[in-house]
Amino acid sequence: MFKNAQIYRLDPNWGVTRDELEAQLAKRTFQACGSQDMESNGWVAPKGDEELVAAAGDHWMVALMSETKLLPSAVVNDLADERAAEIADQQGYKLGRKQLKELREQITQELLPRAFSRKRVLHAWIDPKGGWLVVNAPSQSKAEDLLEALRHTLDSFPLSLLRTERSPTSAMAEWLASGEAPEGFTLDQDFSLKSVAEDGAVATFKRHDLEGAHVKEHLEAGKLPTRLALTYNDRVSFVLTEKGEVKSIDFLDVVRESLEDAEDASALFDAQLALMAGELGELIESLIAALGGELQNAATGVDVDVPEKMAFNQCALVRPGERASA
Repeated sequence: MFKNAQIYRLDPNWGVTRDELEAQLAKRTFQACGSQDMESNGWVAPKGDEELVAAAGDHWMVALMSETKLLPSAVVNDLADERAAEIADQQGYKLGRKQLKELREQITQELLPRAFSRKRVLHAWIDPKGGWLVVNAPSQSKAEDLLEALRHTLDSFPLSLLRTERSPTSAMAEWLASGEAPEGFTLDQDFSLKSVAEDGAVATFKRHDLEGAHVKEHLEAGKLPTRLALTYNDRVSFVLTEKGEVKSIDFLDVVRESLEDAEDASALFDAQLALMAGELGELIESLIAALGGELQNAATGVDVDVPEKMAFNQCALVRPGERASA
């Protein structure tokens, strides 16, 4: 079950079948780091079986495994300094910058085969009919790792960022000021406000009622919400961020009770995928409605092989170096 949701709009006309996706992912399966590799990534089976594309009805899940060698620069530098001192004693003068750089590179190659490694797996839920791709990542930069891998793996992957008529920041400010959540949602008691002044002062509230936190006074003083905890239909609690990220997702007991009849791990995975897709699909649609709907007259899609990071920010597709339109 996802704990975070980085939400992207997938072109409903993408037209790739599950078997075709499986075949394309199979060309780039995960291979562990070699003795001289710092990192490696590739596709693995989400369920731990043979299938690289797990499915529950029309909903798919894919998983990207990454391995990174852990070789702290301090270790390399300390050993390089020791060797540089020994060489200086032997030849009578210190190494130059170029020689020091080459020495560090040599030591890095020597230590790599003995370095520890760390593995992590990123999952993405794909709804080809509904036109969604959702990455279970804590930040957009982490989600970008999976999108980058898809870009290098698939023949075509028309993906764009979700854009809404209202920015999450302005919507959250209105909900907090009025003390009322949009239809289907309830306001929880956790939220953060940040000053627009140069000091960027942040006020974080945990289990605070809105009146006791003097929210209106903070808003009038120039603080804007960056995070707001909400519950959807008494079934899913989550935190909405200023970037439109959905974090700290928690499927409540009324939802989890439906998983109790699963007979084994495989059946439980299938049930979780179907349940999560249904609940998150409804939540996303309702959240978009609460943010004024998807932005009209937007570009129909941006292929993910455009090498620019995309950001869900202030109602617009923002690329580095550009400013969001008002």
